[in-house]
Amino acid sequence: MVTRSAVSQARPSSQILFGARERVEPRRRMLVGTLPGRIRHVVGYHAGWWDAAGRPTDGAGKAVRSALTLASARAVIGREDARGAVNAAAAVELAHDASLLHDDVMDGDRVRRHRAAAWTVFGASEAILAGDVLFVLAMEALDSRELVDVLSAAVLGVCAGQSADLTFEARSEVSMDDCLAMAERKTAALFGAACRLGALAAGAGTETAERYGTFGREVGMAFQLTDDVLGIWGDRGTTGKPVGADLARRKKSLPVVAALTSGTEAGERLARIYGGGGERKLDAPTIARAVRLIETAGGRDWAFAETRRRVQAASAALDEASGHPQGVADLHALAALITRRDH
Repeated sequence: MVTRSAVSQARPSSQILFGARERVEPRRRMLVGTLPGRIRHVVGYHAGWWDAAGRPTDGAGKAVRSALTLASARAVIGREDARGAVNAAAAVELAHDASLLHDDVMDGDRVRRHRAAAWTVFGASEAILAGDVLFVLAMEALDSRELVDVLSAAVLGVCAGQSADLTFEARSEVSMDDCLAMAERKTAALFGAACRLGALAAGAGTETAERYGTFGREVGMAFQLTDDVLGIWGDRGTTGKPVGADLARRKKSLPVVAALTSGTEAGERLARIYGGGGERKLDAPTIARAVRLIETAGGRDWAFAETRRRVQAASAALDEASGHPQGVADLHALAALITRRDH
């Protein structure tokens, strides 16, 4: 439940994100600057700091995860500039970039953040190597063994989730429980770690930090649900990659699985589309037909309802944490931003 106090303390989400980038980006760049030249070049390109030739650009990501880390620290101690929290936020961004470098190779995605994915520019081997190094760098950025354990557990979850996601493409049937469990590992685990790390870095006890972690995990699920909706009904300007690309390769995202398991005629027709053609990608007319069937079978409505439920669960966890009003307001604002991207 969003309290009146939280609403009155709220800052614009754009201000929260800008503040996070302003605090975390110098630390992140310093850490990346320690890498060998070729790897540093690939990482900086992927981060949006420069183009393939090394010329400076202005295409960095939104820094949602690092903003959650700093906001969690602020909710614990009333400020977000503690060195440990900044280091934790930088580590979360490095781990996130590592996972994206690997995911793009495994999924064959050719576009990331509105331009060519790193592996298409530098080769798959270079992108994988850069991702490997970033995972190590993320752990080295943290200030204590406790924080390393939190992030390493999240990274293991991300890897397990990605593995499950890859196997889904070869399976004829995927249950909703399987799909939710995959998303909770692949996406929500790092969101949860971001919030938990911020709380711990600010001196929170284990129980309080876990409440912030629960908030982050639920927000992460809301993020994934929104991302899946945008992947089907959004536009390239919002997503930074071609809409329909996941449907083309019969990816079983959350709205798709909701439709496939709906027990409706539309769901059965969608199953025939997903089950036919082997490895061949769906063409544009078939993708358009699949989109209509997902919506008719209730996949879109289910995703919106589940997103609302996850945000409510996140708010409940945050209420239990009883943090400083400004930090709590920032966390609520970030949750709203995540779920109100253009559909």
